[in-house]
Amino acid sequence: MFKGCGTALITPFAVDGSLDEPVLRTLVRRQVAAGVHFLVPGGTTGESPTLSKAEHLRLVEITLEEAGDVPVVAGCGGYHTASICALAKDLDALGVQGLLSVTPYYNKPTPDGLFQHYSALAAASGLPIIVYNVPGRTCCNIKPDLLCRLAAIDTIVAVKEASGDIGQMAQVCQQVPREFSVLSGDDSVTLPLMSLGGSGVISVVSNEIPGQMAALCDNALNGDFAEALAIHRRYLPLMDANFCETSPGPVKVALELMGVLDEARYRLPMTRPSPASCEHVERVLASVDLHSAVHQFADLEA
Repeated sequence: MFKGCGTALITPFAVDGSLDEPVLRTLVRRQVAAGVHFLVPGGTTGESPTLSKAEHLRLVEITLEEAGDVPVVAGCGGYHTASICALAKDLDALGVQGLLSVTPYYNKPTPDGLFQHYSALAAASGLPIIVYNVPGRTCCNIKPDLLCRLAAIDTIVAVKEASGDIGQMAQVCQQVPREFSVLSGDDSVTLPLMSLGGSGVISVVSNEIPGQMAALCDNALNGDFAEALAIHRRYLPLMDANFCETSPGPVKVALELMGVLDEARYRLPMTRPSPASCEHVERVLASVDLHSAVHQFADLEA
């Protein structure tokens, strides 16, 4: 069901710290105009742990209003199973097309605990679920055998694989059912994963270059790996720069430098990257002709 490039949307904040709704609308319009395949608001790239439930739902609601025919997959993850089950029901009521659910962090559940956690989420909502495996942030790894157990649940239809272990990714692609989507959680390994049978990416860099990442995925899905590789090579430095400090710090700075955001704002404990990191991001943007590209977005503003 979920293929191609899905953008893990950043959450824009206003000067007073509230959700910046007009800017969010512009961000979503920009993504839709560029041809991304689906949108992911309220994920961890969107600083979801710092959002109240009301803000989370409003973020998703606005995305749905602006997305048109583009599917919306809402972030719905955390370490408290009952809370995410309740959130899933509210998101279902809004009309989202799917859920992205990161593994419980800090708790470090056993494989059985993970299975029961996702089984409870699937029972709470009939929406398609993308499991998000990112052990570098959660200290919790969904290995291929567990993922195959989860894939047997009808509504668990995909994984966002960010283990950083290409061998594990190869095993996942080999072992899961053919209709199960394997999506990269790291922009820089999107192309290698797709060459192994992966379906696409849930992307950070597509906040900056949505059209280019959609094209990379389209080419790979169509078997034109030469063209996909050309896009990958051009933008690999930007993919890496987005993680020169903890994400979404650098990508928000990049969007500020591009003129998409008036200022990169965060909620604690996230803070602005160091001056050295900001300078690095600026150099990389210049190297790929994205610096001060504000003219590209003016017609999308409210």
